[in-house]
Amino acid sequence: MQRIYLDNAATSYPKAPGLGDAVKHFIDDVGDNVNRSGYDVMAADEMVFETRDMLAELFNFPNPENVVFTLNITYGLNFLLKGVLQPGDHVIVSSMEHNAVMRPLMQLANQGVELSRVSCDDEGKIDVESLRQHIKQSTKMVIVTHASNVSGTILPVEQIGAVCEEKGLLFVVDTAQTAGVLEIDFERIKADALAFTGHKGLLGPQGIGGFLISQDLAGNMDALVSGGTGSLSEHEDVPPYLPDKFEAGTPNLPGIYGLNRALRYLEEVGLDSIREKESQLATGLLEGLANMEGVRILGPREAQGRMAVVSADFVGYDNAQVAYFLHKHHGIRTRCGLHCAPSAHKTLGTFPQGTVRFSPGHFNTKEDMEKTLSAVRQALKELDSILR
Repeated sequence: MQRIYLDNAATSYPKAPGLGDAVKHFIDDVGDNVNRSGYDVMAADEMVFETRDMLAELFNFPNPENVVFTLNITYGLNFLLKGVLQPGDHVIVSSMEHNAVMRPLMQLANQGVELSRVSCDDEGKIDVESLRQHIKQSTKMVIVTHASNVSGTILPVEQIGAVCEEKGLLFVVDTAQTAGVLEIDFERIKADALAFTGHKGLLGPQGIGGFLISQDLAGNMDALVSGGTGSLSEHEDVPPYLPDKFEAGTPNLPGIYGLNRALRYLEEVGLDSIREKESQLATGLLEGLANMEGVRILGPREAQGRMAVVSADFVGYDNAQVAYFLHKHHGIRTRCGLHCAPSAHKTLGTFPQGTVRFSPGHFNTKEDMEKTLSAVRQALKELDSILR
């Protein structure tokens, strides 16, 4: 049975061509640590520096040394939230946030940080003016997802950033669903920090991510993890400069080698080409599902205002059964449930049943979408016969 992978919102597959060879090269032929030896470790050092430069260029970010590597975007978001917010501070989020944002904020709320959630509409869109109404004297930060992992809805981060700049608020952006697909300009969106992950749209391996951070915010942020960095080893205090301040311990060098190769591939193909193809795939899914009786599609109806993340609620059916039939009988891998974003599902009216999420990626084809739609029709017929 042919496999059709439609779970790229969770992690991309396949990865960028040559990624596995890059990881293997480090393990088999390099093997050094960075900043920690007297012998020649230039190969690994240069690769890390080069990857920071590539990420800075990707996001139009002026300071490559302020590109900090972590295990994933969840770790990066925890750094940015727990390292900045203090009891008495007020933070604003959208109602479309992933638990990578909400769970740290719930912990902070229990410690005295105040949280306001701006309600989005039934397509996951946010009214920037309504965000203004939540700002108060104690507001310190606004943090939002660039695009929902449930509905695919793209939030207007440039407009939100302008409000934050006007009001003197910190602005943090979660790019889990957009990095590697949309053009993201750190300076244009007026961000103070931007968190990214390697294993989704960047087409890199799992276990590598991080954040980009302004110098002002970095100077006022605590290091959540501390330890050896290979720098200032004569001192027991945390180094004050970046990236060392936030990169204690041995980095995931195989992951950085893999991410470097993936970033090279993105440069070769171009983000505009990737975005155009994924939009075409999403359009095919949206149009096909819209013509099926009893199927409710979440988010905008056109691909222009969304990512290639198409969630469907099969009204009158068990969504888990639909997803099971697609996988069992047609080899189609989707993601069913609440997608670690209960607030988004409550906003969209699909809590607690969740949805079946179809998220095609760069390596899917038009034929994949046609086969998927045909398989959905067949699955619904099969379920109808069982239910009768």
